[in-house]
Amino acid sequence: MGVVADAWTWLTTGTNWDGESGVWNRLGEHVYVSGVALLVACAIALPIALWLGHLGKGGAVAVNLSNAGRAIPVFAVLALFMLTPLRSEGYLPTIVALVLFAVPPLLTNAYVGMREVDRAVVEAARGMGMSGRQVFLRVELPLAYPLLMTGLRSAAVQVVATATIASMVGQGGLGRIITAGFNTYNTPQVVAGALLAALLALLVEGVLVAADRLLGPRRTATARDSGGRPGRDGRPGRTAPVTPVPSTPVSSTPVSSRARG
Repeated sequence: MGVVADAWTWLTTGTNWDGESGVWNRLGEHVYVSGVALLVACAIALPIALWLGHLGKGGAVAVNLSNAGRAIPVFAVLALFMLTPLRSEGYLPTIVALVLFAVPPLLTNAYVGMREVDRAVVEAARGMGMSGRQVFLRVELPLAYPLLMTGLRSAAVQVVATATIASMVGQGGLGRIITAGFNTYNTPQVVAGALLAALLALLVEGVLVAADRLLGPRRTATARDSGGRPGRDGRPGRTAPVTPVPSTPVSSTPVSSRARG
């Protein structure tokens, strides 16, 4: 508990938050590197995965190739980049290494989400006269959305947590607080830097979960629905039409007359 208390004291000291080496500056660097890497990874992985998932061809090869990159340590990739001319390009080596790290979960989850869409639903949509673009936007993408968001959350948390390695090659981010603590044998500072990185990752996870609940297709469809319950795929449900039941005709002939006849 003494280390935790000392770490809390370090965090509540105002001088540790100001200046070039302060927490606010390191936090801004960390968010910048992580955000750019995640955006670039999404721009690369999602279009490929969604397109291959829509076509149903070549996705297995792409997924296997991207997953093979998980076997390569990010720090090893970053160290190799630092031996190239990229080392003089600022945060570019770190961003490239994080992009390679973020692509596999994004690509895999988006592709699997597209392929797990019920083919009967897709064929029914085509039978209704929908074009390929309409099937993709109105049927496949909403149904693949949950897995797609799972991949995005996983990639975002991994990138934010792994971006601390930038400090190992002399770049910024919250990892610099940790390495500075190691260099000065300041254990509370090391613990404080680790806590900040963990809290930032949890915050990103929470923001994405909240955004999913507020802006996801299920929520949007429910808001548009005027009364019907939302369907399982997030689209507004439809109230089943009420079929009138024909009444049984009643004969006007008295019972006694039918009995005599």
